[in-house]
Amino acid sequence: MRIYVKVSPRSSKNEVIKTAEGEYKVRLTAPPVDGEANAMLVKILAEHFGVSKSSVAVIGGKSARTKIIEIK
Repeated sequence: MRIYVKVSPRSSKNEVIKTAEGEYKVRLTAPPVDGEANAMLVKILAEHFGVSKSSVAVIGGKSARTKIIEIK
């Protein structure tokens, strides 16, 4: 399954908000430095969807706020 995620780094809390079918907004406490936000994003989405972290991959937009995520 592929989803589109808009990421807001340096937020006050971690949360996943569904905005539309296949689209989510994710707030992260991690800063967008050295891949920290992407690592936190993978962890948060894995917990949200109930899968392992290895089943979640950022396949598009690694350095952008809007990302394409594949969940196996």
